[in-house]
Amino acid sequence: MELFNGRDLSGWRADGEHAWRVAASVQLQSEDDQQFSIEPGVGIFVNGDAGRTRDLRTEMEHGSCELHVEFCVPRGSNSGVYLMGQYEIQILDSWGTTESELKYGSCGGIYARWIAETRTPYDGAPPRVNASRPPCEWQEFHVLFHAPRFDAQGMKIAKARFERVTHNGIVIHENFECSGPTRGAWSEVDIPVGPLRLQGDHGPVAYRNVRLRPLD
Repeated sequence: MELFNGRDLSGWRADGEHAWRVAASVQLQSEDDQQFSIEPGVGIFVNGDAGRTRDLRTEMEHGSCELHVEFCVPRGSNSGVYLMGQYEIQILDSWGTTESELKYGSCGGIYARWIAETRTPYDGAPPRVNASRPPCEWQEFHVLFHAPRFDAQGMKIAKARFERVTHNGIVIHENFECSGPTRGAWSEVDIPVGPLRLQGDHGPVAYRNVRLRPLD
């Protein structure tokens, strides 16, 4: 199903006022390549002039799914796609990052979990390779994702699992299990369904062609 109709933000919402809007295109500003120049119109949605606003999420909730999403960031920018609002695939300008430097926080990484008391990350996974394109070029993720499963008593019997993630057509993850929600999740514990969430407060980002096919 198409989650963005190209014309408005029907089916999406944020908690409180936000700057997300629909536009025709984005380009790098000539005076500042860390910011977008935004052309009014339709076709994409972008997180405002400043590139820092509330996260946007679908009204629909999903479990296991096949997801396709296209995104664009300027130099140095940062966002993320949260499956079920819980498990983040990182978006970052990682153009030029060497293979040896790839981390869970690189573009395409499955973000780490977090121990707040000691401010320590754990789990998470870097992408196998750096498939990133230069700033302001459109990129895509294609994801096969399996939600955690629970028995009749509500006990978890299977972890959330990324069966396969491709970045610009290149496989970057296969059969990665999440021991629990990644940092920034809605809930500290696994849940059966949740919304698709797009991070809006870490820098300019634009999205288009967001499609999800439920697998349940």
